[in-house]
Amino acid sequence: MFKENYNVIGVMSGTSLDGVDLAYIKFNNSGRWTFEIYQSETISYSEEWINKLKNAIHFRKSELEELNVTYTKLLASIISEFISKHQLTQIDAVCSHGHTILHQPQNGFTLQIGNLPLIQDLLNQTIVCDFRVQDVQLGGQGAPLVPIGDELLFSEYDYCLNLGGFSNVSFNENGNRIAFDISPVNTVLNSYANELGFPYDDAGNFAKSGNINQDLLQQLNDLEFYALPYPKSLGMEFVNAKIFPLMNSYSIDVKDKLCTFVEHIAIQIANICSKPNAKLFITGGGAYNRFLIERLRNYLPTTELVIPDDKTIQFKEALIFGFLGVLRLRNDINVLASVTGASYDHSSGKIYLKK
Repeated sequence: MFKENYNVIGVMSGTSLDGVDLAYIKFNNSGRWTFEIYQSETISYSEEWINKLKNAIHFRKSELEELNVTYTKLLASIISEFISKHQLTQIDAVCSHGHTILHQPQNGFTLQIGNLPLIQDLLNQTIVCDFRVQDVQLGGQGAPLVPIGDELLFSEYDYCLNLGGFSNVSFNENGNRIAFDISPVNTVLNSYANELGFPYDDAGNFAKSGNINQDLLQQLNDLEFYALPYPKSLGMEFVNAKIFPLMNSYSIDVKDKLCTFVEHIAIQIANICSKPNAKLFITGGGAYNRFLIERLRNYLPTTELVIPDDKTIQFKEALIFGFLGVLRLRNDINVLASVTGASYDHSSGKIYLKK
């Protein structure tokens, strides 16, 4: 008999390299799943770590193995500090995504660092982690994994949209949960904000002050990925191979690049979330990009855009990885084949039990 209440720490590090998101959450299952986030925090990476994680895609195998160990130690120390700072004593599990370095499902391969058994030795807690590998082994994309959480925790919305390093969406179609990545977002916007000397484009103000380059916009919208059928997912490989070379072939002001890319994001999202009079739930750092939200409203005039409280905006992915961990502990399905393209629904994640 499974219990009704679980206290877990959800841990997420996203492609936008903002830092490590941690959330201490209580989940309750009495008829339907509910949650409450009690503590939450983002621990920023040092400049040195940002550069390491950014460049790791080019590392040799031996360098990656070494990085995996040092990153696992870093993650363990961040989680340990979070536990002691908030005096957390009731912890059923630490549910951690790790940090994606390589994501090549077409080659049967995905690598998230920070998921070594060493993390259990260092924290002495039950750990649930490495959620993506099994799905790729089953022929899936290994992503997106958040939709089961959308299905069970946020079912009142027509679309659940996350605006992080990439935008991804999930929705119900003919009784199946469908989800996929739509386009890059902060992986590109932050990079051009960096050129202006800022970590990100606050509220989209730089983009708003720029002008759309119609030729570039057309070329972005014509990229092959957008015409592919779902399920499909994106990684930094796509940004480095397709987006940056195309955008950098235009000798235009950085603000114009930002403005054009925001327009591109809005168009791609509106193409997908096109049901009239829908409720669209928006989370992730991009929810604070007022200019992007304004452009979305322009393309989706009948849609109600719902932006929740700060904790849910910022920590939804940590929340859902916490939830995936709970489902895994119960051996319940936590990855949907309709979403990832795997050969069947499954319960994914490695469990390192507290000794």
